Amino acid sequence: MQRYFIEPEQFGDQTVRILGEDVRHISKVMRSKPGDKVIVSDGVSRVAIVEITSIETDEVTADITEHLNSTGEPWLHVTVAQSLPKGDKMETVIQKCTEIGAAAFLPFESERTVVQYDHKKEEKRTARWRKIAKEAAEQAHRSIIPVVENPVSWKGLLSVLPEYDLVCICYEKEQGQQLREVLSPFVKQLETQRTYKLLVVVGPEGGFAENEVTEAEAVGAKSTGLGRRILRTETAAMAALTCIMYESGEMGGV
Repeated sequence: MQRYFIEPEQFGDQTVRILGEDVRHISKVMRSKPGDKVIVSDGVSRVAIVEITSIETDEVTADITEHLNSTGEPWLHVTVAQSLPKGDKMETVIQKCTEIGAAAFLPFESERTVVQYDHKKEEKRTARWRKIAKEAAEQAHRSIIPVVENPVSWKGLLSVLPEYDLVCICYEKEQGQQLREVLSPFVKQLETQRTYKLLVVVGPEGGFAENEVTEAEAVGAKSTGLGRRILRTETAAMAALTCIMYESGEMGGV
């Protein structure tokens, strides 16, 4: 069943209103008609099956037929901090990591970031990233749309690291602790506490400079390896997030 996100104020006691681009998707793409059912979520706490009652040019109205429990969200709140990659790789990271279970994305610029970030285009590009996150969340039957923050500088990223319970900076030259070792003490505590905020930091195509890893560790980050193979930047984000979800029991781990 197709799923759509709506604003909390569009969610009434007995009816809902669907607005914006989703109206066109319902009427033109899905060719839905009154009587058809879809799932709607307010992105906070309410999820329901609704039956379409009318389809207008700019609004779809529907009656709530069944309230559903929210089951698509992981216990861990994981933010993916991704150094801005070339081309459309950021779109891939957002799409796939949303499907896997990321709660938020924090793009940033680092020393070896190749792409020349144009701040004048920031609003348009970030809006596209947020649209991709919304569509991926609908496809994956998520109950929330992951937050996509505006890109920050390296110093800006360092300033928010203390806000997280665990920060893993993925470093291809790390010869010591691997991701599973870093996660282990936190996974053991999940049985009694499931509110951890975790940040996964992934570098650009050229990797992190050694001084960046040192600076991150100085404010609490843990340098972690992702195995013996060198991964592309977009692959590293997805691989790390998948490992975290598995180890926390979201994919049949613990």
